[in-house]
Amino acid sequence: MTSSRPTTTTARAPARRPGSGRPRAIWSTRAGAAGGTLAGLAIAATLWSLVVAADVFPRELFPSVAQVFRAGRTMWTEGLLGPDIAASLQRALIGFLIGALAGIAAAIVTASTWLGRRLLQPVLRLLAPVPTIGIVPLAILWFGIGEDSKALVIALGVFVPVWINSHAGFADTPADFLRAARCLGGGRVQTLTRVVLPEAAPDVVAGLRVGAAMAFVLIVVAEMTGTTEGIGYRIYQAQLFSQADRVIFCLIVLGIIGAACDLALATFTTPLTRWAREEH
Repeated sequence: MTSSRPTTTTARAPARRPGSGRPRAIWSTRAGAAGGTLAGLAIAATLWSLVVAADVFPRELFPSVAQVFRAGRTMWTEGLLGPDIAASLQRALIGFLIGALAGIAAAIVTASTWLGRRLLQPVLRLLAPVPTIGIVPLAILWFGIGEDSKALVIALGVFVPVWINSHAGFADTPADFLRAARCLGGGRVQTLTRVVLPEAAPDVVAGLRVGAAMAFVLIVVAEMTGTTEGIGYRIYQAQLFSQADRVIFCLIVLGIIGAACDLALATFTTPLTRWAREEH
């Protein structure tokens, strides 16, 4: 006698490849961020237009949105905007690279060496609160009104936030990680590159993003003397001739460039900080 055992079939969901939904989630997040940005800009433009319509301020000092963009179109057709953007980007990039590299190097010294903690760190903490704008006259006296003084001003402004954030990241490396590296035979260089730098990457990236924003803040001050092109120079010239529409448009352009550079920096450094996001 044979007994038949009932057979049951269960429907199995198709296997999903790991990470297959990640691109869709990334694009969804970016689309939502772009939509929020556009909505915020629309609200700001509406509020601005309401203030203009109420005649609270003179039209020469508080131009309408249409006047601002007409001024920008005029600057573009005159051939001023393109060279100004290129010149400002070049100066900001040079100053940022110098300040960022110096800030990370100083943070490694102050966080990992006895002499750095005892000698260099107190000096840097005393100099950090000094406003960078106040160093402009000294930079001009030392290097003149050429490109060197502009690079120095921007580099010093970038150096401070990069050093502060990077030092905090390097100094906060868990002692257990350092002991484990020593027990496994890791030397000073291996511990720095394999343990300390990856652990401090989120703080270093935060300092770099703040430093990049500071570079575009200081470019306006740096370009007010000794140059004939640049967004800062154009703002200064428009202020002299009471052209508020051009001043506002240049500020908008500077904000867009700064936001684009911050987005590029965040995208470029994403692989360095992915572990921190996955951990949280």
